[in-house]
Amino acid sequence: MDSHEQVFWHALTADEAVNRLRSDAAQGLSQDNAKERLLNFGGNFLDEAKGRSLFKMILDQFSDFMVLVLIASAAIAGWLGEPEDTIAIAVIVVLNSVLGFIQEYRAEKAMEALKVLATTQTKVLRSGSPELISSRDLVPGDIVLLEAGNIVPADMRLITAIQLKIEEAALTGESQPSDKISDVVSKTESPVGDRHNMAHKGTLVTYGRGVGVVAATGMRTELGRIATLLQTEKDAKTPLQKRLTRFGKSLALTVIVLCVIIFFVGVLRGEQPLLMFMTALSLAVAAIPEALPAVVTVLLALGAKRMVKKCPHPPVTGGRDTGLSHLHLLRQNRDSDSKSNAG
Repeated sequence: MDSHEQVFWHALTADEAVNRLRSDAAQGLSQDNAKERLLNFGGNFLDEAKGRSLFKMILDQFSDFMVLVLIASAAIAGWLGEPEDTIAIAVIVVLNSVLGFIQEYRAEKAMEALKVLATTQTKVLRSGSPELISSRDLVPGDIVLLEAGNIVPADMRLITAIQLKIEEAALTGESQPSDKISDVVSKTESPVGDRHNMAHKGTLVTYGRGVGVVAATGMRTELGRIATLLQTEKDAKTPLQKRLTRFGKSLALTVIVLCVIIFFVGVLRGEQPLLMFMTALSLAVAAIPEALPAVVTVLLALGAKRMVKKCPHPPVTGGRDTGLSHLHLLRQNRDSDSKSNAG
């Protein structure tokens, strides 16, 4: 079983998929086999891009366009022999940066807390007995027992689907849950939304129950492929960040133009050039909302905190059943198939 081999699992029968994965639909994997596969295939989680270091977070506080204008204003004021203005502007910039750094750091911690809440448990068959394990420990070939309320922990070929419906909006964009079957989907190149005998990582079981064999885990899942594409892209700013950047540049350019006009009008009226320059500079500093980046950062951080507090615990796979009902459904389905084939 090659971890890099592309297999169209939806085009295989359930028995062919189980045999190809060297598993047993009624017994599942043994503990030793599962541990060996976990070493070979790795954990069932998505690789994350490396987060920003503390130094990078501090440095980013001084990259805003308006903050750069303030720093330039402080430097000019110091060069002109106005230490009071330089100190005042420097204090504002430092306080803004400290406040922004603290709130961004707290927001990062809040997101880490959300990731911890997102870790689910999954009911699988190990040596014929159902047991709950962390979804991160799933391996190809594991027999997973699904029921309403479960988050699908990996990509799997369904062996049994009893009135099973799965919401796949995260992958397909379809608002309505998809009806699932265990029969073969004949078209090899079927899109994800048409693979009705597959359950994909990150989707939600909304109705019914089923049994599936894990075909792909981690970054080899459909969700993992999307994550790979996102990680190859450069960091994109949110619409709010883009609007704030445009607003800051427009405001700064407008202020600079007005200050230039005021400077030349004052000089033409006979005022001293140095006095008019300091007046224009003071107006520029006063017009720039230096606290805007900090205010936006605080609001976003408070929103992330509120999400953590209000986020309910994720559904734990297993529910009320002990897993025996899944085994009964699986064996009953296999018995009925064998009788129909004999007839």
